[in-house]
Amino acid sequence: MQLFHSPAIFQRFSNLIAAESKRQGGVSFAPFASLNLGINTADAPENVQENRRRFFEKLGVPEHSLASSLQVHGEAIRIVTQPERTEGFDAFITEVPGVVLGVTVADCTPVLLYDARRRVVGAVHAGWRGTVLQLVYKTLDAMHWEYGTEPGDCYAYVGTCIDECAFEVGEEVADRFSEKYKRYDAVVGKFMVDLKRANEDQLKAFGIPSAHIEISPFSTVTHNADYFSYRLEKGQTGRMLAVIGLKNE
Repeated sequence: MQLFHSPAIFQRFSNLIAAESKRQGGVSFAPFASLNLGINTADAPENVQENRRRFFEKLGVPEHSLASSLQVHGEAIRIVTQPERTEGFDAFITEVPGVVLGVTVADCTPVLLYDARRRVVGAVHAGWRGTVLQLVYKTLDAMHWEYGTEPGDCYAYVGTCIDECAFEVGEEVADRFSEKYKRYDAVVGKFMVDLKRANEDQLKAFGIPSAHIEISPFSTVTHNADYFSYRLEKGQTGRMLAVIGLKNE
C-alpha cells in the first residue's frame, strides 16, 4: 500500500526527498482513518505517532529531521537551519541537507519548491488566505534574496487540495480573487475558486517555466478515499503532510 505520492517533477533529482502523504496505511480509526499525521487533531496521540513513524520510515528519513509549524493561514516565512517545531509560519525554506520541511494539509494547497542550482528547498501551506496573500510568490522571492535563486533553476509541485469543482465560497471570499480564478455557479448559488491555478500562476509570475511545474491531478474531495478533506468531512478528519528536503551528502 502506498503511503505517499512522489511528485514526478522531482524524481530526476537523486539528492531530493519529496512526498505528499495519503490517507491509507495507518492505524487511526474513523473519522481519522487511517494515516492521520496531524498532531493537532482530536485523534489519539499514540495513533498519530505510529502513523508518523510509518510515514517517515517508508520515506527513509528520521522523523526528528522534520521542520514544521503550527500553521496560521498567514504569510510568515521561516528560514530553517535545523529540525524544529515552531508556531505561526506557513512557509519554509532551507539549504541545509538532512532537514525535511513539512506542511500539514486537508484541503489547503501544499506547494513544494526546489532550486536545483543552489540546492535550496521550500514548502508552502496555501489555503485561500495564503493564496490571496501571494505566499508562494513571496516564498520564491525570499529564496531569491536569501540564496540567489533564479526562476529558470526552479522546479515546483502544486499539490493535492480541494479542486475548483468542490470549492464553493461566498461573495466575501470570491471578492478576494481575480475573475480568472473564480466562476459563479447558479445551481448552488456560490462562487467556485481554483486554488491550483491561482498558485500555479504565482510560480509563473516569478518566472518558473511551465515545463518545470507539476500540478496534482488529485482532489481531496473527489478522491476522498485517498486524501483527507476538512470541508467534506465537516472538520472531523485527519491531515496529510507534504514534505521536501535535501538528502545528507
